[in-house]
Amino acid sequence: MEPDLDRFTSRRSTVYGQGGVVATSQPLASEAGIGVLRDGGNAFDAAVATAAALNVVEPTSTGLGGDVFALYRTADGDVGAMRACGGAPADATIENAREAIAADDESDVDDPAEAEMPTTGAHAVTVPGTARGWEATAETLGTMDLGDLLRPAIRLATEGYPVSEVVSAQWEHGEELFETDHAREAFLFDGESPSVGQRVTLPRLGRSMERIAEEGADVVYEGEIAEAIAAEVQRAGGFMTVDDLADFEVEWPEPVSTTYNGAEVYELPPNNQGLIALEALNVAEELGAGEYDYDSAERVHYFSEALKVAFHDGHRYITDPEYEDHPPLGSKAWARKRAAEIGETANHDVSFGVPDANAEDADTVLLTVADEAGNVVSYINSRFAGFGSGLVAGDTGIALQNRGSSFSLDPDHPNSLEPGKRPFHTLIPGLARFGEDDWAAFGVMGGYMQPQGHVQTIANVVDYGMPIQRALDEPRWRYREDGTLALEPHFDDDVAAKLVRRDHDVRTLSPSAFGGAQIARNEGGVLSAATEPRKDGNAQGY
Repeated sequence: MEPDLDRFTSRRSTVYGQGGVVATSQPLASEAGIGVLRDGGNAFDAAVATAAALNVVEPTSTGLGGDVFALYRTADGDVGAMRACGGAPADATIENAREAIAADDESDVDDPAEAEMPTTGAHAVTVPGTARGWEATAETLGTMDLGDLLRPAIRLATEGYPVSEVVSAQWEHGEELFETDHAREAFLFDGESPSVGQRVTLPRLGRSMERIAEEGADVVYEGEIAEAIAAEVQRAGGFMTVDDLADFEVEWPEPVSTTYNGAEVYELPPNNQGLIALEALNVAEELGAGEYDYDSAERVHYFSEALKVAFHDGHRYITDPEYEDHPPLGSKAWARKRAAEIGETANHDVSFGVPDANAEDADTVLLTVADEAGNVVSYINSRFAGFGSGLVAGDTGIALQNRGSSFSLDPDHPNSLEPGKRPFHTLIPGLARFGEDDWAAFGVMGGYMQPQGHVQTIANVVDYGMPIQRALDEPRWRYREDGTLALEPHFDDDVAAKLVRRDHDVRTLSPSAFGGAQIARNEGGVLSAATEPRKDGNAQGY
């Protein structure tokens, strides 16, 4: 019998491996993970090594100054989550923030009552969770020493690497963002971002990673690096102290989950937006969205309307669970109630309800790993928006995140600023069980694209039986904060026209607006990986 070659219509083929597979947004980072697997490490060891390498080769989207999260299934069958996400400083009250922002010479407001959370700068910095997240992953789930896992990243930082087209374009943002000498000296070269193919080194970042390799993550939270972080934030008018850093601890929350047409789907609970993906899947299942032809306007309509109500609910309720409760957004009963409000035309009475408008198109990096033992992990590491706050801590080479910009200075807002509170977080690794012994770690990057990409990826595999690479290659849609429904250019014009007749405000956007994605799968011992053609995606196996 001849093979059915028409089944494989992707722009690239799925990657297979026997010992392990790694999928990332950068080939050099994938090599770091594969190298660890070859050396006897497991999927969790490879995830840490890969994430650290991405800090160096894609510093435009991730770094030690950000947060890191994981969803995983172990070889023993345990399903779990890791959350390394810091909160606001102890002195970061709404009153203090308003007064400090109004007093800033570069602020546009003089009246504290009119102050709003800035996008960048000291007040946007929250405690970074990355270093302790890496260490906790290695110590709890891995088999190798953290220092050994950082060696590939240290080598890339000190010996150098050539910059890709995508990363070079993203790096240009730093030319305007970096206002301090610490930032410009760490990430610019003769005052400019690197050109395509330029070989760059990041020696300051490399030295910080050396310190972590030798002394452990405590150097970032209680040692000299902690002092540099606190000093940099305070110098810029912020409230961060070494005590804020020292108090940080990694969490191991229970994942939230639902079933979708026979598959089990796992997400991170609040303060992350995973419940948005689960609610949308439940609503879509209730509507029978996946029963329509793939190339139909009906499919896009019902799935996007499901996301619309899920965003409305999630942005209304999701925040740090230690400060606010939320209704059962991920339940089937909640979905039945919300699905009843969706009709054959677009619902314009449901608002997006944005915790932070800057999060809509934020980008990040996500990696997935599967090994022959049965471990699969989705690992996501980010500073939020590009180089984050624009601040780099002293001579550490560590750019600090701007995740605190998601806070509100309105005390009645669910994501209002409070000391120690963690902001609404867009980052969501994904995990799915498609069959009895068929597990996949997956994720889609890009701010509010993330839950929309999760829904589309799951539906492509479950409802339409797509191989995992094709599931990522297919053109995507996304519902946006302004109420428009954006489509990738590869959609059929007939679909767009029919969506307009259903009263959608349709726009066509560049593929870069629809996020990168990765999948690593263990299907009964068969290891496979797929990656994103919209960025520098790379999957490797051995």
